[in-house]
Amino acid sequence: MADNAKAGDDRPSSVIQPLRGSNQSGLRAYNQRLVLSLVYSHGNLAKTDIARLTGLSAQTGSVIMRELEAEDLIVKGEPIRGKVGQPSVPLSINPDGAFFIGLKVGRRSAELILINFLGEPRATLRKSYPWPTPPLIIEFVRDGIAGMLAELPAALRDRVAGLGIATPFELWNWTEQAGAPREEMDQWRGCDLRAELARICAMPVYLQNDATAACAAELVFGTHPGLSDFLYLYIGTFVGGGVVLNGSVHSGRTGNAGALGPLPVTGPEGNPVQLLDRASIMLLERMLKSAGRDPSPLWNSPDHWEGFEELADEWIGIVARGLAQAIVSAVSIIDFEHVIIDGGLPTEVRAKIVAATQAEVGLYDLRGLEVPGILPGTVGHLARSLGAASLPLFDKYLIDRNARLGSA
Repeated sequence: MADNAKAGDDRPSSVIQPLRGSNQSGLRAYNQRLVLSLVYSHGNLAKTDIARLTGLSAQTGSVIMRELEAEDLIVKGEPIRGKVGQPSVPLSINPDGAFFIGLKVGRRSAELILINFLGEPRATLRKSYPWPTPPLIIEFVRDGIAGMLAELPAALRDRVAGLGIATPFELWNWTEQAGAPREEMDQWRGCDLRAELARICAMPVYLQNDATAACAAELVFGTHPGLSDFLYLYIGTFVGGGVVLNGSVHSGRTGNAGALGPLPVTGPEGNPVQLLDRASIMLLERMLKSAGRDPSPLWNSPDHWEGFEELADEWIGIVARGLAQAIVSAVSIIDFEHVIIDGGLPTEVRAKIVAATQAEVGLYDLRGLEVPGILPGTVGHLARSLGAASLPLFDKYLIDRNARLGSA
């Protein structure tokens, strides 16, 4: 793939609408991305479907599909017979056609993931820590990528197309909330993590805000069908979010659109506080420490929280009240069809948060507002690392009609 276009398309076919191709040879790379995007969205398509959706001539379409097949990016399925004329041969994405690595840098843990062309994890590594520093993250990535590449068959290693990074912006500004020493977190000032990792990686490196990357993962790899406009909320160490409009992630002027953590909400004494103080796992950590309980399972076992159910239920109520206020404020500005709530937490905890938030939203005076559907996310604690891995996928192979999520 020769150009730098990028996509924010989704698996459900309603997200990628028919896009028009060009029969001019100079736009061949664009047409290749167009075909890949359509096949990626629909799962598989016959040549006749591709011609109908793109408007490409039969000759141009055949040439492009032969090129993509020669590059091992698409594969032919079994012919479908029983109709008039030649049997239809479905084309689908080759899972081993390309691979992508994603890095999530969190305030309590880092995660490295290797995915195939369909977004299926091939390897994951996780490291917990009291707080992150640049040397710690660089060493984790260097050793982790070397191990992941060693596990790939030799013939596939040159198909790893890039490393995406999902990280909170301005990590040094959250020293007090993270309980980290100021001098440790100040190492992030002036640290260009993308440049540092590019020096040790023989591949393009991309960077995006962690919550926006998680939003992209839900859009691309999530299983809610046909969602094209939604507000996304991710509950991690702190809460963050993202915005999807017209089937693409809207990252905003600085890449921080939907970063709802600083949004003012009502605190315990009726005073305004930031949402991140009311709807973050950090709050539950503090509650556990105050009760003399070990908070490490929150970070070491994001799929299994056991032994502190009563405190977790109390925390869920606090989270729901904060999220409800944020949602009502957000839909007063943009009439989102849906709100998706996800996070680095167990499935049953997420379900309780969704139900409690729905109930809290119902307590507001909603005259003049269309209440959005509130849904659980479908990607879970891997959302940020998967979103990071999707950055090179978008940039190298697919088409986004709206905006880039990150750049090499």
